[in-house]
Amino acid sequence: MRTTFAVAVAVAALLASIPVLASAAPAATATLRDAQGQAVGTATLTPVEGGVKVAVNVSGVAPGLHGFHVHAVGKCEGPDFKSAGGHFNPASKEHGLDNPKGAHAGDMPNLSVGPDGTGKGEFLARGAVLDAGPGSLFPDGGTAVVLHAAPDDMKSDPAGNAGARIACGVVERKP
Repeated sequence: MRTTFAVAVAVAALLASIPVLASAAPAATATLRDAQGQAVGTATLTPVEGGVKVAVNVSGVAPGLHGFHVHAVGKCEGPDFKSAGGHFNPASKEHGLDNPKGAHAGDMPNLSVGPDGTGKGEFLARGAVLDAGPGSLFPDGGTAVVLHAAPDDMKSDPAGNAGARIACGVVERKP
């Protein structure tokens, strides 16, 4: 009887914890638009241990590898999106996931886009947070996610030779 009760309590505790163990709902989103203002993708940002998970989905993009970063300014003025500033870098590191002196908090792996023009990935913006404070993706002026025309080489400072900015989306808090 005691064993049955203990098992029932353990199962109830496990079931009660399932929503806590599930991935948190996205706390921020961005719609990526190309130079013509057409939506070509979305990014959802969710706080996780060690940073912010950035899940990106794109369509209508040239096949191949594309640099994908969080940029330091929440502006996406086309056609070149230079208004988004440099990579998000609150710790003043050098660029590149393979750089021993890096990486920027906005540096992420390349996004692979298939022959059909679609791609998706989940990346970690290490050290970034969606709350206030150091590493916040919501400083004065905001932040943006940017898709580049070419792959990031993961080491060249300041931007990885990823080429032109082909899509941009301002990171916005989810209501």
